[in-house]
Amino acid sequence: MPRFSVIVPCYRVQAYLGECLDSVLAQSYQDLEVIAVDDRSPDDCGAILDEYAARDPRVRVLHLAENVGLGRARNAGLPHATGDYLLFLDSDDTLTPGALRAIADRLAESGDPDVLVFDYARTYWWGGTRRNALAEVLAEAGPDTFTAAGYPRILDLLMVVWNKVYRREFVAAEGFEFPPGYYEDTPWTFPVMLSARRIAALDRICLNYRQRRQGNILSTTSRKHFDVHDQYERVLAFAGQRPELAPWRPYLHRKMGEHCLDILAKPDRLPPADKAEFFRRTAELFRRWRPEGAHVDGEVAALEGSWAGYRLRRQAGRAGREAVRRAGAVWRPVAGRARSGWASLHARRPLDPHLVVYSASSHRGLLGDPAAVYRAARRIAPQLRGVWVVRDAETAAGLPPDVEHVIAGTRRCAEVMARAKYLVNDVVWTGVPAKRPGSVYIHTHQGTPLKYLGADLLDKPGARLGVDVPRSLRRADRWDHSLVACRHSELVYERAYPCHFASARTGSPRNDVLVAGGPGDFRRRHGIPEEHTVVLYAPTRRDYRRGGHVDRIDVARLAADLGAGHTLVVRLHPSLAAGPARGLGLAELARRGIVIDATDEPGLADVLLAADALITDYSSVMFDYANLDRPIVIHADDWEVYRGTRGVYFDLTAEPPGHVTRSYRELARLFASGRWRDSESARLRAAFRSRYCEFEDGRAAERVVRTLLLDEPMPGAGVRLPGQAAGRGALTPA
Repeated sequence: MPRFSVIVPCYRVQAYLGECLDSVLAQSYQDLEVIAVDDRSPDDCGAILDEYAARDPRVRVLHLAENVGLGRARNAGLPHATGDYLLFLDSDDTLTPGALRAIADRLAESGDPDVLVFDYARTYWWGGTRRNALAEVLAEAGPDTFTAAGYPRILDLLMVVWNKVYRREFVAAEGFEFPPGYYEDTPWTFPVMLSARRIAALDRICLNYRQRRQGNILSTTSRKHFDVHDQYERVLAFAGQRPELAPWRPYLHRKMGEHCLDILAKPDRLPPADKAEFFRRTAELFRRWRPEGAHVDGEVAALEGSWAGYRLRRQAGRAGREAVRRAGAVWRPVAGRARSGWASLHARRPLDPHLVVYSASSHRGLLGDPAAVYRAARRIAPQLRGVWVVRDAETAAGLPPDVEHVIAGTRRCAEVMARAKYLVNDVVWTGVPAKRPGSVYIHTHQGTPLKYLGADLLDKPGARLGVDVPRSLRRADRWDHSLVACRHSELVYERAYPCHFASARTGSPRNDVLVAGGPGDFRRRHGIPEEHTVVLYAPTRRDYRRGGHVDRIDVARLAADLGAGHTLVVRLHPSLAAGPARGLGLAELARRGIVIDATDEPGLADVLLAADALITDYSSVMFDYANLDRPIVIHADDWEVYRGTRGVYFDLTAEPPGHVTRSYRELARLFASGRWRDSESARLRAAFRSRYCEFEDGRAAERVVRTLLLDEPMPGAGVRLPGQAAGRGALTPA
């Protein structure tokens, strides 16, 4: 029998679930079991849980046949728990290192109390951490056990289930369980704390309470907050049935009023049209459950009055604050007024259901995934009108003559974007007003992520230099669909961009030509002999160096060492194209014919199709090139520095797509010996492709057009399916 049973209910938390489970299984105190409950999650939670169960016998998984909600998912796990103590861990939170050891020691010291209350810290999506503001309540509790009556301040703490451990026999004897609903912690915690004969406190942060930017039902605007009334009905009924709890009834009555008024006062909880009804239901509940002789004063006294009176008091307070704000207000600049005019244009004109606006790489032209979707739409759905946003007249001049376009920032661009039903881009739209109801934003990204993105950059100050993360997240709030080529990308994007988009397992449209092995004319245009082996060198930028460029390889030397019968092609990161990287030698080497500079090639696919092998460091081009199933070499001579400064999602040197070299000598020897294309290279590449090219089947662009633009069904490898294992309803041990 283990000391702890950690019950983890899971629903739509695939981006955080691994971190949660790792925080439990990596504890120094190992006498535990994990009961993981897959609450019919539509994402990959079920599959992730099964993977952990296969690796660790302490993990058991329960797949529910239907979604039942957080409380009842916890109930489902209870009968399977065998530990002395129960710990309910929400699947987006984490235990701190050493937490279970500290809890176990405190339980032993206090003689196995019914409940142990520990401290927690709020961890914010932007990287901040704040300790529980009432931590002194735990510090002042002392070393001895107590009851709620003996130390009532313990009830001042947040009344949630996850900052405590519970003696399992105590829970079973009292018959405690969670009711359905969204405030299910309330009718669990109050009865448990008031019934416990021995409570202990631990003044230590044992849990990180994740404050998600979006996704928490209790911080969203909804009528679901009316559930709080039903939950307090349960609490008050529980106290009413037990004579020994009669002294607590005035406290619980007041607590109910304060909690409901707090929900009502928050601007982001209740729809405005429902606030009057919420107030009236709260007031009715408050009057009906008022204990005889209870003294009502302070904030809750408003519940003995009318909704109109409550509103007048609230408005008077807001008026005073508004007067102070206006005293320091300044006029908005002209650009702000222009945006307001644009917004009014949105409101006046209907959306065109056949208009699709495209952009790629900050309006640099017909490129990447958006270009692949555009071409597929012209073929499959000619009724759709595609218009490209380009940055200037020079870029527009490089477009094919039959491609309709507008120049970014012009009135014509504003008019087109105002009416577009669909917007497709691979970077966040800039200079765009609030998302118009009914419009659909499809974000394609610019490759499978190795390097930190979005909110993950917040603790990497060097990497986020010049990046306004909060602004980029506000822009990402407009996304409706996020295209992914593998589950790795799905997990990364859902965590790095904590917004309300849906991941679309379409594959990468730009890679369709690579999967299908389409034609390319790069070799012909550059006069490369057919018999030559083309080696592509594609380095990425370095955030630890001003300007981003570091000469990791002497390309002239590499071209010479490759020898006759080889052509070296160099493609710099787009952000380095206009910098000193080319002027420091690449341009001159290309002029002399020693290397081919492909940095300005508009079509990356043509370059990749021409290459027989790829040398890169940490560029995302490796994920695209892997679709060709050709040799890849990772040159990682500064991996530790790069990983430490930029941040990466996995150890590329531990699971590479091919051989890894740490010095130029190793790289030269690898090619001289021919090992760059040996069986080990093929084995590593196959494993890499299976993970990171998972949804690439050559039909990604068609899938985007049919499923997202035309709303047609299209079966195939990229269709998103619920991440559920077979045999639901049975607890499956590892």
